[in-house]
Amino acid sequence: MNKKYRLRRNRDFQYTYRKGRSLGHPLLVLIYRETNRNENRIGFSITKKFGNAVQRNRIKRQLREILRLQLQHLRQGYDMIFVVRKEAGEASYHTLESAVINLLKRGKLYKQGDLAP
Repeated sequence: MNKKYRLRRNRDFQYTYRKGRSLGHPLLVLIYRETNRNENRIGFSITKKFGNAVQRNRIKRQLREILRLQLQHLRQGYDMIFVVRKEAGEASYHTLESAVINLLKRGKLYKQGDLAP
């Protein structure tokens, strides 16, 4: 995923946590809010309780790839934060992918008439 689509600053994370809406799943939590930008920004939050740096970075790489493939199908102008739950550590790539798609559908973040592949 290109860096321009990443949510990076702490104040952006904090604002999204405060003003955003949240949706839960056993593996992930999605917090999102509408912005006045022309593109989406996506951030990831993983606690150190999840595991060591190798495990945390692996799950972030998987989520970035899943979302990179979904970006063209999403409505524009949202900041999104994916909070990873501990149970995601044992999940396969395809299970994570279905969790992400489920959250995006429930948040109505797909373009009108555009469904996930």
